[in-house]
Amino acid sequence: MASDAQHSVAGRLSVAPMMDWTDRHCRYFHRQLSRHALLYTEMVTAAAIVHGDAARLLAYDAAEHPVTLQLGGSEPELLARAVQIAAPFGYDGIDLNCGCPSDRVQSGAFGAVLMKDAGLVAECVAAMMAASDAPVSVKCRLGVDEQEPRDVLPAFIETIASAGVRHVTIHARKAWLQGLSPKQNRDIPPLDYNLAAEMKAAFPQLHITLNGGITSLDAAESALADGFDGVMIGRAAYHDSGAVLGDADARIFGAAPGPGAVGAVRAMLPYIEDQLGQGLRLNAITRHMLGAFASIPGARQWRRVLSEGAHRPGAGPELVERALAEVIQAAA
Repeated sequence: MASDAQHSVAGRLSVAPMMDWTDRHCRYFHRQLSRHALLYTEMVTAAAIVHGDAARLLAYDAAEHPVTLQLGGSEPELLARAVQIAAPFGYDGIDLNCGCPSDRVQSGAFGAVLMKDAGLVAECVAAMMAASDAPVSVKCRLGVDEQEPRDVLPAFIETIASAGVRHVTIHARKAWLQGLSPKQNRDIPPLDYNLAAEMKAAFPQLHITLNGGITSLDAAESALADGFDGVMIGRAAYHDSGAVLGDADARIFGAAPGPGAVGAVRAMLPYIEDQLGQGLRLNAITRHMLGAFASIPGARQWRRVLSEGAHRPGAGPELVERALAEVIQAAA
């Protein structure tokens, strides 16, 4: 488990929690591309951990560190119990989702709807902190529905900071809980980076991470230069992982360069062999690797070989090697 300081350093660049995408196999691949970026789990509900198969939901490979568990919930006692159950798994941080606008999340009275009740969020995070030594963070929106972000967001952050939160990720858009789909909520509400920057100025003691609309390391570097403590990238880090994460260690963390996409793919082969031996299908892993070469020649061949073959019974590392050979040949 990382300390608060280590967690903050890793948080200079993070990959957003994304349902159905950032599972343990995705994170293992992303870790091969970047040794330093902070990774997040998919959102897991506190109820699922407390009442379901916690070991299946929480298990991950030690190579994924630093990694933060994102929880969904709005009942302090249930969240605290989930954090207690998760504690032995050694996550580097625990994040409370206050930004997801999906109907499923709203029906559970958590996600972005929590922007309407900062006091309840403060109770939740206080209970979570009391249950574990891991740093507790919050990912939020600028506001929801008819709320005025300039009124709501400062009060929300002040309230959760008073409860002990030191790391806030701001998705710099409002969420419309009625009338827009989750996909539309990622694109249609306008971005307001200026308001997010004002929150960093108003709360200098907090680690403020900017999220929303950031699709490249150039944009990430610009946000860091503007004073944000961290940048969170979502879909671009998934669909163009080689470009976004492959150069992150050198450009964002001032560390030795990563192995590049080819090296990362090769590093996956023993992991793939091990997972197939446990009964997993190849495409459960390679579906997360399709964006490895999105920015370079050979990307189409890479995607074609994997997409056509990885779902077939018996498909294994040799298929990945054949797809990689297509990329190397195209780049020659």
